[in-house]
Amino acid sequence: MSSTKPKSEQFAEACAFAAEKIADAEAIMVGLGAGMSAAAGYTYSGERFEKSFSDFAARYGIQDMYSGGFYPFRTLEEYWAWWSRQIQINRYEDAGGSAYKDLAAILAGRNYFILSTNVDHQVQLAGMDKRRLFYTQGDMGLFQCSVPCRQETYDNKKTVEKMLREQKDMKIPSDLIPYCPHCGKPMTMNLRIDDRFVQDKGWHNAAARYEKFLRENAGRRILYLEIGVGANTPGIIKYNFWQQTLANPHAFYITINQDDARFPQDLAGQAAGFQVDAAVFLEGIKMDLQEAADLEAGEKPAK
Repeated sequence: MSSTKPKSEQFAEACAFAAEKIADAEAIMVGLGAGMSAAAGYTYSGERFEKSFSDFAARYGIQDMYSGGFYPFRTLEEYWAWWSRQIQINRYEDAGGSAYKDLAAILAGRNYFILSTNVDHQVQLAGMDKRRLFYTQGDMGLFQCSVPCRQETYDNKKTVEKMLREQKDMKIPSDLIPYCPHCGKPMTMNLRIDDRFVQDKGWHNAAARYEKFLRENAGRRILYLEIGVGANTPGIIKYNFWQQTLANPHAFYITINQDDARFPQDLAGQAAGFQVDAAVFLEGIKMDLQEAADLEAGEKPAK
């Protein structure tokens, strides 16, 4: 697109281009990174952090939710006071953004699958099919044994709610500390932090569905739609999508990233990058697809 055009015109053309690629695709492989959740309001610092963790910041010097997850709390009572708050606001509450809901509307009725490094469950909360999701790095809604003694995970919603109700002075009651029902060791979060990460039956089933989707759509017009994926774990989504696009002459790759939307020169002609706010861009794509659907149905598009 020409740089001499007004930004609004460039943006409209970009949305229309992406919408056309989505509409034309026989399959859509979506890759979601931390930038997608940030666009939806799940930020780990600033006002949102201060609202829920100002007491932890004052006492321990913690500056944001990410670094707080690695803080060496002296007791499990403090550890779970922190984590119960973080789980609640990043896994069970709606941050108020529209990005995930707009993505759900864009994908509705289409042949899609989602590969995500996010652990906040927002794909499912927005109404997308959990059987079309592979959450590679874990889920904040699950506990696992800290050893671990076996490859099992445990839903934590009710336990977290009780921790929140009963914590005082940044500590939970000792009788609420979760322990493994098999070996008695303390539980921890089911997050891929080290080699103790548990890949349970649900994780392996999701991985199998992901591989099946790729096999069934090999060689077809598949769109690799990457949103908010950075450089922390590029091998899971970004490099993976580049390689799969290169291997299929009918494939196309789109990256949406507010900070860096570059792609290899080898993908020229098979790729497009949009350095924009994902939330605003997804809303624009959704509106273009809805307008096209209205026109096809013989309806007057909304103004």
